[in-house]
Amino acid sequence: MKDHTTFRREVLITAGELATLLGQPCPNLVVLDVRWSLAEPDGHRAYVAGHIPGAHYVDLEQDLAGPAGAGGRHPLPDIDRLQAAARRWGINACDQVVVYDDSGGTAAARAWWLLRWGGLNRVRILDGGLAAWSEEGGILEDGAVTVPPGTVTLSPGNMPATDADGAFTYAREGVLLDARDRDRYTGEREPVDPKGGHIPGARSAPTTENLDGDRRFRSEAELRAHFRRVGVGPTDKVAVYCGSGVTAAHQIAALSSIGIEATLYPGSWSQWCTDSERPVATGLEPLGETDGASAAAAGPAAAAGPGAAAGRAVRDRVGDRDRAADPGLERVAD
Repeated sequence: MKDHTTFRREVLITAGELATLLGQPCPNLVVLDVRWSLAEPDGHRAYVAGHIPGAHYVDLEQDLAGPAGAGGRHPLPDIDRLQAAARRWGINACDQVVVYDDSGGTAAARAWWLLRWGGLNRVRILDGGLAAWSEEGGILEDGAVTVPPGTVTLSPGNMPATDADGAFTYAREGVLLDARDRDRYTGEREPVDPKGGHIPGARSAPTTENLDGDRRFRSEAELRAHFRRVGVGPTDKVAVYCGSGVTAAHQIAALSSIGIEATLYPGSWSQWCTDSERPVATGLEPLGETDGASAAAAGPAAAAGPGAAAGRAVRDRVGDRDRAADPGLERVAD
């Protein structure tokens, strides 16, 4: 049986540990630079200006997502497309992979999740990202990196995923977490998608709350306490969505680091809110004020369950926690 530290080590790597691996003569290691944000989706210019030595640039829009459409703004890519990208980055079946960004792992986690979904088990996120590497004394190199193509073979389905109907089932019968900023959850603000609000029954758990002031993952004890507060019990079945399936992967990584498996809804809010037949809730309560299909569509079990209490707990914490959140991460949220 795994202990708590094992779970965390399987998800995260420190800058010091990465430096040690890179110092080995044949590390069988591939490092991927996944800098991306909604405000600046093309991180290639920043990559060329300076990156961890040997790191390959990953274009999230082109390599880690399929074409936008009915499946949302960042649907899962075709497995052949993902495999071609992985081989271009030089990945072989026996390699370790480390992914990083400059935003607390909120973009890099998409690569972490997708490569694991494709069947690679030895994929970790650099805790603290590029800033942690620099603080450790790591040097940066400029320019692009070229390596011989890898031979890895990927197959889909190695991480759990669900569709819109499945997400609604999680909201009624398990726990569905909304990883977006809280004002997007309530419907007070929606800068990207055509409609604000949340899936009825979903509980607000912004991705930014997984991180400390240095944009590193909070400790195991802090993460456990955080997810208990938002209503995740030890035996609950959990699913996560965000705006378009990017930062939800960060939530899944945080849960995985404390030994809780969670399912991704890749279409996320960008898919849900464009279907006029799907109900939309607003406000701080999970069931909120429901637009579209009636609140009763969420089912009496959800209305009587722990969701309302979790919603009240969220409401009580809104002010201080949101004001303390890192404003620099707001530009990243998908």
